[in-house]
Amino acid sequence: MQICSIVLLFVLSFFHSAAGYKAEGTASFYADHMQGRATASGERYDKSLLTAAHPTLPFGTRLLVRNLGNGSSVVVRVNDRKARHRHNIIDLSRAAAEAINMIRDGKATVKLEEVKNDGAEQQQAPTAVSERSASH
Repeated sequence: MQICSIVLLFVLSFFHSAAGYKAEGTASFYADHMQGRATASGERYDKSLLTAAHPTLPFGTRLLVRNLGNGSSVVVRVNDRKARHRHNIIDLSRAAAEAINMIRDGKATVKLEEVKNDGAEQQQAPTAVSERSASH
């Protein structure tokens, strides 16, 4: 029985990581009084950054958040945790909430989709050091 469970977990984790995370549900956003408070990742909450709180995704995960009511979308980075028992699936920073036009209503029905790193954000190559400056 344990071997079957291990194999099943392996297969499910393989397919889950290949497809990427997707979910639909309600989003809310942080109240302004949270500005400057520590997030679960250790960062300070900054309402002007495109960040979010999610109950389970690893810190640094990037998500495309699409407001299903108006079609607008934004990419956010997970840097905080939210309570799993709450009815919404994600809490957005104020800047992210503004980007998808949900400030007035306070919540929105959204679709989340993980954004895989395509290599566009890789570090630049280190600057070459000339032989002359290296010898001094």
